[in-house]
Amino acid sequence: MRTRVLSAPLWYGLLLTGLTAGSLMLGSSALAAGEVLEGTGAMLGLCEPLERSTQAIVELRVWRALCTLGVGAALALSGGLIQGLFRNALASPSLIGVTGGASLGAACAILIVGGYAPRLVLESSVGLDALLVPLFSFVMALCTTALVAWIASARGRASVTTLLLVGIAVNMCVSGAFATIQYLTLEEWEVSRAILAWTFGTLDDRSGFHCLTVFASLAVSTLAVPFVARELDLLKGGEEDAEALGVDVARTKRVALVAAALAASAAVAVAGQIAFVGLVVPHLLRLFGQHSYRQLLWHALPAGAAFLLGADVLQRWLFGAGALQPGVMMSLVGGPFFLFLLVRSRREVSTW
Repeated sequence: MRTRVLSAPLWYGLLLTGLTAGSLMLGSSALAAGEVLEGTGAMLGLCEPLERSTQAIVELRVWRALCTLGVGAALALSGGLIQGLFRNALASPSLIGVTGGASLGAACAILIVGGYAPRLVLESSVGLDALLVPLFSFVMALCTTALVAWIASARGRASVTTLLLVGIAVNMCVSGAFATIQYLTLEEWEVSRAILAWTFGTLDDRSGFHCLTVFASLAVSTLAVPFVARELDLLKGGEEDAEALGVDVARTKRVALVAAALAASAAVAVAGQIAFVGLVVPHLLRLFGQHSYRQLLWHALPAGAAFLLGADVLQRWLFGAGALQPGVMMSLVGGPFFLFLLVRSRREVSTW
């Protein structure tokens, strides 16, 4: 047991290092390992920068790789927390409206930045443009998650049927509001394009601010894990049994809800909607024996980072300039995976 625990960080470290190196070298113009190392060292002030264009390419790829790692880890952690919160392995940030709500919040922030707001609001938001998107994303993600949790758990434990139906209903409402915003901004090309990009997800042209946003939010969300992991394990047997064992169920729900919303909203604010990472990664971890949330939530961080970065590197290697946006790519992967889970659980589904 001790060998396995000690070797896990090493394996994760090797995997993430290899994937990051591949991400930095792949692209429209291939870079050698030496150029990557020298360009990265120049960013850290350890050596002289490369030729101007080459150095710029290295920096863009470094920020892209770091953002991909942070977004993947945030979505996987959010998925694990939501599955524990609803006591349902089919729950995920995208299925219950968290990412949709965060995208709607981001769209509202883009409207404000684009001038679609009363003069008083525009004047008071001067200089806060960069903060509005993550802030609005978090607020809307928290609101949609709280709404789904309140409706689906009105009679105690949230069944799969209730959870999916409520999630679909909330997503439809969010999609309607999102479509309305898109329609109203059709004549403003830049605003409309920025909003549309959020629906596909994007990892292009990321910067240090995007990395700071996702990793700072991820760090705060991760701080909640020691306070909810054991409690989520005890909640598997029901709220009454957990309370009998000393679990403050209300506090656990609040902490898990806020942490999940913060992680997912930060990912959406940085990269737009990237669905199914929060569903797929926890399931893959369970296949490798991580059933307890005391292990699963910690493993979700490096596993989610490796999963999203690995998928991004693989498709860029296969398709080159024709690579899909990450949101489209993960929908193509996650949709069939979710269908597979439903088919595999059809006996349980028949009893809903």
